[in-house]
Amino acid sequence: MSETSPSDPSETPGNPDFDAMARDIAEVPAVEVIVTVAVNLMSAAAVKLGLTEEGEAHKDLDEARKLVHALAGLLDASATEISSFHAAPLRDGLKSLQLAFREASLVPDEPGRGPGEKYTGPLYG
Repeated sequence: MSETSPSDPSETPGNPDFDAMARDIAEVPAVEVIVTVAVNLMSAAAVKLGLTEEGEAHKDLDEARKLVHALAGLLDASATEISSFHAAPLRDGLKSLQLAFREASLVPDEPGRGPGEKYTGPLYG
């Protein structure tokens, strides 16, 4: 038996250093975190809407509805916290996703009842 102690688990490969990660996150401005989360939601929604190269392989309108709704809520809640420089393209992306959802639906929602329209208002199109 060896009398040496095992190495510190935080230093082993495959085990993230959470202290370092927390320091890294602490240095990122809130606006960047909000925008990054919004872009991730947009990307995931696009995949679930079948807008990627694989198209139908990952299409799931129920999941897409949840993601678009969450994106709309995030943008609504953060509207006063992020500048229009950041908000305008995110709102455009959201509207594009909402229109894509309406187009992909076999039975489109009534205006005002689609994903995220609780926050953005009715979408006609």
